[in-house]
Amino acid sequence: MSEHELRVSKIRNGTVIDHVAAGQALNVLTILGIDGTSGESVSVGMNVPSGRLGRKDIVKVEDRELSPSEVDVLSLIAPEATINIVRDYEVVEKNRVERPERVVGVLSCPNHNCITNGNEPVASKFTVVSDGLRCEYCGTFIRESFAEHIDGS
Repeated sequence: MSEHELRVSKIRNGTVIDHVAAGQALNVLTILGIDGTSGESVSVGMNVPSGRLGRKDIVKVEDRELSPSEVDVLSLIAPEATINIVRDYEVVEKNRVERPERVVGVLSCPNHNCITNGNEPVASKFTVVSDGLRCEYCGTFIRESFAEHIDGS
């Protein structure tokens, strides 16, 4: 490795999210609920050279494997991403994200009058469409800033 190449240490166990569109790493951290207060060891590379994307972001999270719902939301902002599961410094699983047909119970509807925002025990449900997401209850569209709609409840 030349002295001009990026050096990021390997992680013992955890997840490496690679091939994230340049500039989206902070949104990835938001989706994962990582704000620096809970002690996870995280490495972030932003705008690093990529043969496939030109420029990309990389997020490494130690001692954590992603849930299927987290991967679903990640696929919306990083459709080219690969999820690498690392155990004992070795990649044991490598998957490309796939856009789901629907996302359930992960995002909150921006329509304050939607039934999912009332005191009803109703999980949010969004259909994934070509230009964003559509709430299955009220029809409201989310076209961007998916990370801002992560359900914090």
